[in-house]
Amino acid sequence: MYGDGRQTRSFCYVDDLIDGIVRLAKGNGLRGKIVNIGNPDEFTIVELAQIIADAVGVPLKVVACDLPPDDPTRRKPDITLARRLLGWEPKITLREGLVSTLEYFRELTPIG
Repeated sequence: MYGDGRQTRSFCYVDDLIDGIVRLAKGNGLRGKIVNIGNPDEFTIVELAQIIADAVGVPLKVVACDLPPDDPTRRKPDITLARRLLGWEPKITLREGLVSTLEYFRELTPIG
């Protein structure tokens, strides 16, 4: 883990992201507007690591590394315009998205 793991990130499930992009592409009167598409739910890297460990069913083991000097401490999109102009917001939570992704890869590469 880089740094102390308190830096935050937001994760948007691909189905939600595609829905937002399609709405942007089909939207009228959006030329020149900057509209953030993403998930405003914010997680620390420590929380992300624990959620992944829980979803996979393994204990969390952290290896500490120095935080790169240009690593942002916070990532959280403001999706106010997406909500207002597109009627869009993400529906899939981080946990739900990770579980779906794990199930997909487990079906793709069955063990045994």
